[in-house]
Amino acid sequence: MKQKKNPRFRFSGSIDMEIIRRQVKRHRRSVLGQWTIRIVVAAMIVTGTYLVIENQTYTSVATADSHKKNTEDSNQYIAFSDGVIRYSRDGVVFLNKKNKEKWIQPCQIQNPIVDVNEDVFAVADVGGNTIMIFQKSGLKGEIETTLPIEKISVSNQGIVSAILKNESTPQIISYDAVGNILVEHQVNLNSTGYPISLDMSADGENLMVSYLSTKNGTLKSMVAFYNFGKEGQEKTDNLIYTEDFDQTVVPDVFYMDASTSVAVGDKSFVIYEGTKSVKKKTEVKLNQEIRSEFHSDRYIGFILTNKDKSGYEVQLYDKTGKQIINREITGEYSHVKIAGDEIIMFDGTKGCIISDTGIQRFKGDWGIEAQEVIPAAGIHRYLIAGEDELRLVYLTN
Repeated sequence: MKQKKNPRFRFSGSIDMEIIRRQVKRHRRSVLGQWTIRIVVAAMIVTGTYLVIENQTYTSVATADSHKKNTEDSNQYIAFSDGVIRYSRDGVVFLNKKNKEKWIQPCQIQNPIVDVNEDVFAVADVGGNTIMIFQKSGLKGEIETTLPIEKISVSNQGIVSAILKNESTPQIISYDAVGNILVEHQVNLNSTGYPISLDMSADGENLMVSYLSTKNGTLKSMVAFYNFGKEGQEKTDNLIYTEDFDQTVVPDVFYMDASTSVAVGDKSFVIYEGTKSVKKKTEVKLNQEIRSEFHSDRYIGFILTNKDKSGYEVQLYDKTGKQIINREITGEYSHVKIAGDEIIMFDGTKGCIISDTGIQRFKGDWGIEAQEVIPAAGIHRYLIAGEDELRLVYLTN
């Protein structure tokens, strides 16, 4: 069948396709420009809101959740893994963040101290002979020492080094998680002094010890590094490096990461580098009295007495020794720690939080006697551990 033509449907002249293409391109550019403006405006709003939240100082907290559990003993708390350790003379309990007991380990420890690593923690009885090593799932091993325990340090594998008290010949002994002696070191008081601080590297291969001695009425400290691998086995007593500090006490030594370690004196701190061999990287002088020291795998921090006026200063350094912040604070806090990018200070119900950029995020009252403060998921949310309560709070005004 022959198709009929519609006589009413006619082209009125030729079509210029180039004009159409230009019009389509202009339309697309217009639409794209509008969406670009919308995205930029939205990004500016989000960024502005974030900066307002981050730079604001809060003065109070509001409770988002609370979990109470009556306990009979005086408890202490410390953060571990994705939960909280509650420990006392009668036992160790691992809690989730809703104060539910994940496991309980009864024990009799008169004076408990705790050392925490990433996957493992140890509880020891100062003045006693018991060390218990735990992992997230519960008890990993138990150690009985022959001499009273003074201090301990645990590696991430569960290896424990302990300073054992003996007035004439103190010992530093390293054990595996089930109590086998790996390394035993008899301290010579005349040559090294008395061990006052120690820390193990996370892999358990290295040990750092601070010794204190007095000669002719003058204080002297020595920082020593021991290696338990092949390099250390070729050295006497596994000793690979020492440094002496005249008229100085070095009360704390610690590893920041696998190859960075720090010795904190009463007038300065020293950063070392290396594991198989150790070298001094830098020394930073501190011209003020140190009230407290805190550290993480990223930062070394101090609360210092303000020289010229009342109050204190917070100073924060990175692992190269570069100063990150230096700002004044008021008030005294018995607990100071660093968690992530925040310096957290607390004493009873009082608290103060300063960011690693120097912004004071919070200064006020927790509303609870805080024994531990742990950052929680979300913006400016914290888990406060009290004697018989875990309370989730967020900062507000």
